[in-house]
Amino acid sequence: MSQLNDLAAVQASARKAVAEAVVTDIHTHLFPPSHVQMLLWGVDELLTYHYLVAELFTMAPRGLTPQKFFQMPRRAQADLIWDHVFLRHGALSEACRGVITTLNRLGLDVGSRDLGRVRKWFDSQRIEDYLPKIMELAGLNYVVMTNNPFVAEEARPWEQTRCVPDCMKASLRIDTMLTDWKAAAKAMSSAGYKTKGKSPKKAFAEARRFLSDWSVRIRPIYMAASLGPQFAWPDKKNFGDVMRKVILPAARELNLPIALMIGVRKGANPALGDGGDAAGEADVNSVLNLCLENPDVKFLVTMLSRVNQHELCIAARKTGNLHLFGCWWFCNNPSIISEMTRMRLELLGANFTCQHSDARVLDQLVYKWSHSRKIVGDVLAEKCGELFEAGWRPTEDEIRRDARMLLGGAFEEFLAK
Repeated sequence: MSQLNDLAAVQASARKAVAEAVVTDIHTHLFPPSHVQMLLWGVDELLTYHYLVAELFTMAPRGLTPQKFFQMPRRAQADLIWDHVFLRHGALSEACRGVITTLNRLGLDVGSRDLGRVRKWFDSQRIEDYLPKIMELAGLNYVVMTNNPFVAEEARPWEQTRCVPDCMKASLRIDTMLTDWKAAAKAMSSAGYKTKGKSPKKAFAEARRFLSDWSVRIRPIYMAASLGPQFAWPDKKNFGDVMRKVILPAARELNLPIALMIGVRKGANPALGDGGDAAGEADVNSVLNLCLENPDVKFLVTMLSRVNQHELCIAARKTGNLHLFGCWWFCNNPSIISEMTRMRLELLGANFTCQHSDARVLDQLVYKWSHSRKIVGDVLAEKCGELFEAGWRPTEDEIRRDARMLLGGAFEEFLAK
C-alpha cells in the first residue's frame, strides 16, 4: 500500500485503525456460562460493582453503614447507588460514565433515567445470546479469564465439564500458593495431592503435579498472581521457596508465562469488601531481578501505583522476557491511560499491551474498550503525526499493524517466543 503523504490522513488513519482493530483482552475476572451465577452481567451487577460501592460511601448518609448495605438484596443496593451516586451527585467518575456508556451502546435510553425500564430489558435477555452480543460490541476476539483452583466453587465446574466458548480462555491463578502456602497445601491435600507432611520436597513436587493437572484441565494462557507492594525478589522470608521450587519449574515445564499484578494493599478498609483495597508503591528492581535471574521464563507484569510506571518501562527495555500490560485498576482512568500509553510508546515502541479490561461484570467490556480505544487512538495519532513530521511516511497497513500490536498482537507475539 502506498505511503500516506498528508499529516491529517496519517492521524485519521491511526484513529481509524485503533477503532477497528480486533482486541484481545488479556486479563479479566469473567467466567464461562458453565459457572452460572459466577458470570456476572446486567444492570444491577454494573451498579453494584465495587468501584461504585466505594464511591457510594464517600457520599452516603452516616446512617448507611457498609454492614447494612451488604445485608440488602442486590437490587436494593443498586437502587441506593443509582439514587446517591448518579442522580444526587452527578455521574462524573469514570466508573459512573462507564455504566452510562454501556447502557447507551446497548441501545437503552439512559437519558430518561428510568432504571425500571432498563431492568426490564435486561430481564428479557438470555446469556447464550447476550455473551456474543457483548463480544461483538466490544470488538474482541477473546478474553482471558481468571480461574482459581483453590476456590472450591470455581474449581467444581471445571472438574465436572469443560464447556467454554472459544471467546473465553483460561488463566491459572496461583496467588494462594505464593501468599498462603498452608491454605494452598490444605486445599491440594483435600483434592488428593500429598502436600501435607514433614517433607517439603515431596510437597513441592505434588504442588507442581497439581499445577500440571490443572493446566491439562483448563488449558491456561498463563499463570497469574496479584501481589502486594511488599513484593521483593530475591525473597527468603515469604514465598521464595514456593516460587523457586514450584512456580518457576512449573512455568518452564508447562511453557506458561507468569503474570504478576503488583501493588495492591488488600483489605485497607475491610468493611468495604472488594472495594476496600488500596494501592501502594512497589519495588521495580525486584521485577527486574526476577526476570534477569530467570531468562528462560516469560513474565507479564502490570503495577498498580502510578509512581512505578516509568521505572517499570525502563526495566522492560533491559530484558526480552518481560512484557508490560494494561493500566490496572486505579490507573484505569483516562488521564493516566493517556499518560502511560504515551510513555510506553516513547520507550518501548509498540512492544507492549496497552490495556486490559479487568472486567468482573460482562457488560463492562463495552465501556472499558470504548473508552480505551478513544484514548489510545488519540495517542497513536499524535505519535504517528510526530513521526510524519520527522520525515517518515507510514502506510495504512503499517499503522493497522501497530494498532493491533498495542491491542493484543504484541501479547500473542510474546507468547510465541
